Amino acid sequence: MDTSKFSIAENIELDINTLKNTVNFDEFVKTLQKNLIPTDEFEGFKIRPGFYLENGAVVIPGGVNFTIHSQNATSCKLLLFKPAMCEPYAVIPFPEYYRIGNVYSMIVLGLDIEEFEYAYSVDGPYIPERGLVFDSSKYLLDPYSKAIAGQSVWGTKTICGNQYKSRVVSNDFDWGNSKRPLIPMKDLIIYELHVRGFTKHPSSEVNYPGTFAGLAEKIPYLKELGINAVELMPIFEFDEMLDARYVRGNLLCDYWGYNPVCFFAPNTSYAAGIERNKEGDELKSSIKKFHEDGIEVILDVVFNHTAEGNEYGPYISFKGFDNNVYYMLTPDGKYYNFSGCGNTLNCNHPIVHRMILDCLRYWVTEYRVDGFRFDLASILGRNEDGSPMNNPPLLQSLAFDPILANTKLIAEAWDAGGLYQVGSFPSWKRWCEWNGKYRDDIRRFLKGDSGLADTVAERITGSYDLYNPDIRGKNASVNFITCHDGFTLYDLYSYNDKHNEENGWNNTDGENNNNSWNCGTEGETDDENIIKLRRKLIKNACAVLLSSQGAPMLLSGDEFGNTQFGNNNPYCQDNEISWLNWSLLYKNHDLFTFFKNMINFRKRHPAIKDRIEESRCGLPPVSKHGIKPWYLDPSDSTRTVGIMFAGWNKKEKEDDIVYLCINAHWETQYVRLPELPIYLEWRIAVNTAMPSGEDISDSIDQMLQVGETLEIEPRSVMILVGISKI
Repeated sequence: MDTSKFSIAENIELDINTLKNTVNFDEFVKTLQKNLIPTDEFEGFKIRPGFYLENGAVVIPGGVNFTIHSQNATSCKLLLFKPAMCEPYAVIPFPEYYRIGNVYSMIVLGLDIEEFEYAYSVDGPYIPERGLVFDSSKYLLDPYSKAIAGQSVWGTKTICGNQYKSRVVSNDFDWGNSKRPLIPMKDLIIYELHVRGFTKHPSSEVNYPGTFAGLAEKIPYLKELGINAVELMPIFEFDEMLDARYVRGNLLCDYWGYNPVCFFAPNTSYAAGIERNKEGDELKSSIKKFHEDGIEVILDVVFNHTAEGNEYGPYISFKGFDNNVYYMLTPDGKYYNFSGCGNTLNCNHPIVHRMILDCLRYWVTEYRVDGFRFDLASILGRNEDGSPMNNPPLLQSLAFDPILANTKLIAEAWDAGGLYQVGSFPSWKRWCEWNGKYRDDIRRFLKGDSGLADTVAERITGSYDLYNPDIRGKNASVNFITCHDGFTLYDLYSYNDKHNEENGWNNTDGENNNNSWNCGTEGETDDENIIKLRRKLIKNACAVLLSSQGAPMLLSGDEFGNTQFGNNNPYCQDNEISWLNWSLLYKNHDLFTFFKNMINFRKRHPAIKDRIEESRCGLPPVSKHGIKPWYLDPSDSTRTVGIMFAGWNKKEKEDDIVYLCINAHWETQYVRLPELPIYLEWRIAVNTAMPSGEDISDSIDQMLQVGETLEIEPRSVMILVGISKI
């Protein structure tokens, strides 16, 4: 191909990545270097118009290309800083004729990316009542920045206050022949975790606690447990010290990270080492290791707001580039607050829409992530005036984008403005949802609340009353009982009330309606009967979750009884309240064993996971039962529910029949079982009323045969399988 027609001197808008794929790259580099003729010089810097289609800062042979855009700006300056310095050593204005439309683009020749950091100064009108708040004295972070300077040491304020700078990243990580696992949604077993909290406690015994590398060290443990997807709480760059404060002598910070500073940059304080201009390599290496072990990586992403807050918050980036474009504003220029965090991102404005799409594509192509869980995702479906949209263009674009085609899209289908869309989130058969109704209904039923039997049967069988399979597909529900937001599973059965005093808000923060039960005593106890009951209830929850149709999600540490001491909102607690205490794995190893075996049980029984392969014996794929077979009493007093799954096991070439029986009553119940085909018999695989070690069977030989009637003890769960008599 003749590359001469791509002469930079002609200022043709080029896409560097496209050129890399269409010409010999060495030849391209030589041609590019030959044609990188500066057209201007400013205070010793040789510059020329740049690549207008390349947002952010991009390394090119001989220099760096800088491109930003602003709809309402009147001028823009590039600020160059020596590393760790607060004042720029160079201020380079973008010449007016370097602007095409609303895009400023400039190549600065001779820059060594290791020797500078950068920011922008943008000028324009200051009319707050119209949402225009330009201030050229503010140093602004590049919205497309791939790395943030000064954030690499956790718990340390940046030396320049709330002023953030960017670094240019050399994206040359070698993925080799690494492949994404591409696990079907119905086969996922998701494990939600916080990167720092997962290994920060000394008991984790990793070499690099609290980091991406430390997380990767725990892969053997995760494989033993049996999960095949990790969902990482926010890893986009956030400043944990932005609103740091002291309560009772303890430093409280933005530990969770739901306050993004930049969407394209990984949190550098999660890296074990300094990655100057290689930011993200440790995360990429960890993702590569997860993939090699067949585990997918899902990111919890926050596109509903930013750390800039409301009119009293700091200028970081978006306010200074185009406040009235990036944020939803009231008619008088104030901030709509559907996020509960001061501002709301204007997701369906075409500029913001494109940035979010660019961002997700970047994480999929550069980091090979497998999916995204969208925090407060209902905001992504709001119009610029805050009203809900019937067919939000952003959500539709993500659903049909070719780069994201094999990527999981999981919505938290509500927001802080009261828009609750569980079961009605726009889908196009692509979007799944955190099923908040599953969490609430299962919690209430398992602790003995009345009037829920039929509802719980719906939740266990895929919540088709919420997710019409003809409209949503058969895998729309992500089932969970606990997550980062709320009690751990241990605390769910140890506390009636939240205990968030350490957060400093007089216990007013956090959810009040927890649907929890302390089993008779609030908090820790020496009462053996209460301890025994709590452990049984934990196993009940595990058994039901892993026997429900829809992808199950576990909260990290639940499998070994991790506690947050009754705190149901430890967003600010970077300490033992939030860190997983791995010594509990040894103390409660029986719980771990039960979780591990239940995960394996689910994997062995395809009838639980889907309704695709019909059984050959004529039993329906799903049926509901009660004390009597084939009839679930709809009365409020019903607290015993049976669900039978029937399907075909391709691997074993036999019918797969599983019967889940839940007795949430405080008295023993006697359940008549549905009849099996004459060549099959019922055997007990799981009984949470039995002592540890006898509560779940690893093999058919260990299973107990049962006749027509099942005796199920109070507040317990049993699972039976249909086994051939031969």
